[in-house]
Amino acid sequence: MSLPFSISIVLFLMLTGLISFLGYRIYARPSRLQQRLGSLEETAQPTVTLDSSGAPDGTWLVRIVQSIGEKVPISPQDASLARRSLIAAGFRSDRAIKIHYGAKIIGALVMLIAVAFLRSYIHNPVLSILVLPAGAMLGYFLPNIVLDLKISRRQERIRFALPDALDLMVVCMEAGLGLDQAIASVSRELMLTHKDLSEELGLVTLEMRAGKRRVDALKNLADRTGEGDLRKLVATMVQADRFGTSVADSLRTHSDFMRVKRRQAAEERAAKVGVKLVFPIFFFILPAMMVVAAGPGILQLFKGLFPLMRGAGGG
Repeated sequence: MSLPFSISIVLFLMLTGLISFLGYRIYARPSRLQQRLGSLEETAQPTVTLDSSGAPDGTWLVRIVQSIGEKVPISPQDASLARRSLIAAGFRSDRAIKIHYGAKIIGALVMLIAVAFLRSYIHNPVLSILVLPAGAMLGYFLPNIVLDLKISRRQERIRFALPDALDLMVVCMEAGLGLDQAIASVSRELMLTHKDLSEELGLVTLEMRAGKRRVDALKNLADRTGEGDLRKLVATMVQADRFGTSVADSLRTHSDFMRVKRRQAAEERAAKVGVKLVFPIFFFILPAMMVVAAGPGILQLFKGLFPLMRGAGGG
């Protein structure tokens, strides 16, 4: 089997898997969720999703991955760290850890098979031996990389949703609601626009209804997400509640601070654009401009010099 034919097969399989995945996520999965949960108009109030494993319970692939993850020996320390990361990414299901470790094992096997398939095209004997463990390690740690990306994106969504949530919370408290009722109201109102923050605030409300102190529930909120701005907000709310100051004024001040911080971050990114564009311009745009601008002149120069050089050589 030739190398171009093998590459074509691998690219075709990757494209087929990508199209199937996008079709499932965009068309099949939303229709199933709408059938199971009903339309938005029929929902009395938004609820907190505790099972966020990322796929329905009946999916055969999820069951296979979960069964493989159940066979993996996991220490309590590793399980605690993995659960903390999964909760920060929004996966609160009990089977999320099993699916995560099952995906690590399957990723290691898939990468090992792929590297073994391409090993015959590597002529260096030392490199052909090292690519096998390297491919297996890459496949094993790939779910961790994906999980870190999901955590960072979720934290970014929560960070961008905080100013709106704080403004709405200030309005609720100035209208006469207490802090607990304001958190519950904001959780309901933000379900459609900022789902991640709405779920986290809903969990805070559930913990307080279950009998946990407000301070502990808010600290659990900061620990679950791991977002720095949310930690500062929790510290502000706890201190305002402890010292008896106005929580609404503290939230309004913190909201203004976050908006100024977001604007300064945007200005900083805009100021860095000029420096970041130097390398693309130098390596991609400038050569094309030089070919277009100086190319005809260089061709005419060579066209005139070559006869002179041949004449000088013949003479």
